[in-house]
Amino acid sequence: MSVIDKIKNAKGPLFTFELLPPLKGHSIERIYAAIDRLIEFQPAYINFTTHRNEITYKERADGLLEKRVTRLRPGTIALAAAVKYKYNITVVPHILCGGFTKEETENVLIEMNFLNIDDVLALRGDPQRGSRIFIPEKEGHRYTDELVRQIVNMNKGRYLEESLEEKSSTNFCIGVAGYPEKHSEAPNMNSDIQNLKRKVEAGASYIVTQMFFDNGKYFRFRDECKKHGIDIPLIPGIKPVSALNDIKMLPQTFHIDLPDDLVMAVQKCTSDKDAREVGIEWATMQSKELISNGVPGIHYYTLGRSDNIARIVSAAF
Repeated sequence: MSVIDKIKNAKGPLFTFELLPPLKGHSIERIYAAIDRLIEFQPAYINFTTHRNEITYKERADGLLEKRVTRLRPGTIALAAAVKYKYNITVVPHILCGGFTKEETENVLIEMNFLNIDDVLALRGDPQRGSRIFIPEKEGHRYTDELVRQIVNMNKGRYLEESLEEKSSTNFCIGVAGYPEKHSEAPNMNSDIQNLKRKVEAGASYIVTQMFFDNGKYFRFRDECKKHGIDIPLIPGIKPVSALNDIKMLPQTFHIDLPDDLVMAVQKCTSDKDAREVGIEWATMQSKELISNGVPGIHYYTLGRSDNIARIVSAAF
């Protein structure tokens, strides 16, 4: 059953979460351990992030710099398939514009189709590390709505090579991202809403939001989406604070604001353990309020840690 079908048929809000593929050389058992802590809460699906190649420079013996291209977290599709068949659960790999050509995207989607993975979260992706602007691949997509259209075309049996014969259609359910505090590159919220609407009109079935810590921002964002004719499910994304440095790192990395009450509570903590407890309490409060206000589900950003998510879900759902 696709994600949108699960949302439509659900008798209550869905619990879902996101995991990162292991760093290159690390074991898949770490992923299984994280899932094992959460599987009892019957997640509707699990997302798996995709990471583009990164460019690094290593100094050679002669003093010159040697350019290297590497992917630190490979294996998204294989990991998703392993989890799908081990736990008999719906999996949602991320597909990016950044770092991938249209042909590479098509090939990945073909692999997913062979593996009976029919759900995907379509994202533009971040700029290459060290760059302030997003630069697409020469034969890649610049915007997410273009990526969504490519996936929709495959659902209609349209491939990049038009001369192919006896083409089969795929059946992908497509999710996209929304930003309650607007995307960092959008000039204003109205412009960002219009960008989101283009993704929906291209064929997206549901939206998962960037993390936020003030539920009022989600509710205002939901109202703005409805005002602009965006009426597909809008799933809030939650990331619990888990360390003292999060109150500095999260706003810098994700271009979001933290409420004063949360910041002051974390500033009073003397250890990461104490800050983690504050994060659990705050995310539990957020979750309960969101559920009481009729959200279709809550999506948790785990960053590979699941014990805190288990406590939040146990208290809120």
